[in-house]
Amino acid sequence: MAVKKRKKYNPPLDKNFGRGHTEIKMQLSGNSSQPEAFSATLVDLRRGDAAILDRIDLPGEDARRLMELGFLPGTTITAGFSAPGGDPRVFQVDGSEIALRRETAKRLMTRPVKPATLPKAKPPRIS
Repeated sequence: MAVKKRKKYNPPLDKNFGRGHTEIKMQLSGNSSQPEAFSATLVDLRRGDAAILDRIDLPGEDARRLMELGFLPGTTITAGFSAPGGDPRVFQVDGSEIALRRETAKRLMTRPVKPATLPKAKPPRIS
């Protein structure tokens, strides 16, 4: 007479329900800082958006000239109007409005402005 082999009993991995792989789990990240790899440029700003200038990736003379105009790291910059073709574009820096070409604006790296650090908005100018 042949002996039947018993099936091995596999207990469930999760005591409360069934197998553990049927459970849905979600992991939330507690990091509040932005990753260093993500850096926006002035070109990425829409009209009315503000950002803080992080660094200038231009040759020395060009960077010095922009710094003379007010584009200093740590300064809040607000995007303004642009020409019909999108180039040049106006940016408001320290109360002045300065037009920059797209090639120059995409070399100015920015980081987002935290809502508490935004200065009070000025009413729009009517010309």
